[in-house]
Amino acid sequence: MRELNIPISDETIRELKVGEPVRLNGIMITGRDAAHKWLVETFIKKTREPQGDDLKIYGELKKLMNGAVLYHCGPVVAGLDTKQYRFVAAGPTTSIREEPYQADVLKHFNLKGVIGKGGMGPKTLKGCEETPAVYFHAIGGAASFIAKSVTKVLGVYKLEFGTPEALWVIEVKDFPVVVTMDAHGNSQHALIDSSSKKVLDELLAKPY
Repeated sequence: MRELNIPISDETIRELKVGEPVRLNGIMITGRDAAHKWLVETFIKKTREPQGDDLKIYGELKKLMNGAVLYHCGPVVAGLDTKQYRFVAAGPTTSIREEPYQADVLKHFNLKGVIGKGGMGPKTLKGCEETPAVYFHAIGGAASFIAKSVTKVLGVYKLEFGTPEALWVIEVKDFPVVVTMDAHGNSQHALIDSSSKKVLDELLAKPY
């Protein structure tokens, strides 16, 4: 299993291939529906005016995300009342919900990877080629196990979105993932969809 330290270089990203298991170390950020919508509308497409400390947060995120990895995760977090945050569960969220936004976010923030489950579509795959970046598939149904890879919660942005939707800045060690979409236009998810459809079509064509 290959070990990668975040931030990750373009050269390393281009070396990664579909099917390659990886352990990630370093600082990553969580983000789901509310975060992606906010990032795109406020800072990329600029269809929404920044409010409150949005611009300050944007400046900090630009630095944090450069060469980093974004995790589609709605964590269960202990210590909300004391701000001594600790991830209790940190399983991946289904990624396809972010398909309208992900390519733009990858390119704008120079992210080198996104983690989730279930894969993403052609727009994100093209974004992975252009940025470059990869999609890492995390283990579904192993939220407590994955949380053990989170060694420290360094901070949080936009907690007003709610705990699952906030952008959590976390430090991870030996975070287990598999490359399922690479920077060369290859997607394991697209291959599985295609082969599954072929089998289904063959089954439906059989006389009974």
